[in-house]
Parts: sequence; structure tokens; C-alpha cells
Amino acid sequence: MNTPDEFAISRRGLLKAGAATASASAGMAAEAQSRAAPPVPADAGAPMAVTLKVNGQTRRLSLDTRTTLLDALREHLHLTGTKKGCDHGQCGACTVIVDGRRINSCLTLAVMHEGAQVTTIEGLGQPGKLHPMQAAFVKHDGYQCGYCTPGQICSAVGALQEIEQGVPSHVSGDLNVKPLLSPVELRERMSGNICRCGAYSNIVDAIGEVAGMTGGVKA
Repeated sequence: MNTPDEFAISRRGLLKAGAATASASAGMAAEAQSRAAPPVPADAGAPMAVTLKVNGQTRRLSLDTRTTLLDALREHLHLTGTKKGCDHGQCGACTVIVDGRRINSCLTLAVMHEGAQVTTIEGLGQPGKLHPMQAAFVKHDGYQCGYCTPGQICSAVGALQEIEQGVPSHVSGDLNVKPLLSPVELRERMSGNICRCGAYSNIVDAIGEVAGMTGGVKA
């Protein structure tokens, strides 16, 4: 029969056993991680030549391949009208128009748009020669702090282009028929642009005026 002394362990022995176990576990974790994650290439993020046509001007840049279109516009071309809000594609403040389509510029890399036509808020209009959408936002007080306004306006221009092209939305009644231009349709299409000041009704009024919407609906 075993006696209690046979199972006794000294304090020093316990510490040694614990250290050995921890070391073995760390080694196994490091080995597993090295197998799971491939090594980062030495040239990751190396500069790459990119040519964009921004607001009608050809711009040639040398960019880290990880640079977003938003950062290329703001930090490299100094077109700061396009705003960085959430930087996660959730607020719409960075919306620009690329090859005729509105996109969140924080969610795409600049190098993915070689040769693309990019229109920012600066390219839509300038003081003294406003785009009709910009003028309508002023008229209808479609902004308060103004931070989201560039993205709202670019998105609104893109939304009207989509309706004109017959692109349906989640609230379109018939996918085979050109969408009706209505407040419900506009609110759905603009739902990706957040206005923390809450000027949504004025924004819809501004877009509706540009679209020629009267009586709340236009075919």
C-alpha cells in the first residue's frame, strides 16, 4: 500500500514542473501558428505606380499597395472634401463616384482602380458653379455640421443615376420595371449614408427637387 510520502512533491519540484509545462505549451502554440500563417512576403506594401483620372485630370501616383482609395485622395492628392468617418464602410462619408458608380472609398484599394475615372465632391462643383445637387442641399438645408455632406451629395448623384438606368432597390415593387422615383425609394437608396445631425427629410427633399419629383412621386 502506498504511503502519503510517496506522492509528496517539494515546492521546488512543483515550480520546475510548472515551468516545463508552460514552456512546452508555448512551443507548441508557436509551432502551430507558424504552420497556420504563411510568412509575409518581403515586398509586401512595396510602392506601385497607379494612374487615376480624378475629376477630369490624369494623376500618376506611387503608392503602397495597401493604400485605400480614400487615403490616396486625401493624403496624396490633398482632396480633403471626401471625409474619413468610420473607415469601415458603415457611414458613407467617404462616398465617391468611380466609373459612374458610387462606392465607399475606404473599402477599396487605390491600386485596384488603375485607369479609373474618379469623381469627388470637388469634381462635381465649386463655389460659384455648384452642381445642381449641391445647390439643392443648400436650398433645402440638407446638412448641419456638414461632415457627411460630401458623401451624401456624391451618393445622391449616384442614386439618381441608378434609378435612371433602371437598377432596382430592395423596395422596388417590380424588378422588371424601371423603379418609381419616390421618397421611399430615395430613403432606401440613401440608407448607407448616415447623417448624425438627422437632416434626412431635408436631404430627400433636395434629391427630389433635382430629380424633378413633384407630388411625392415620379415615374
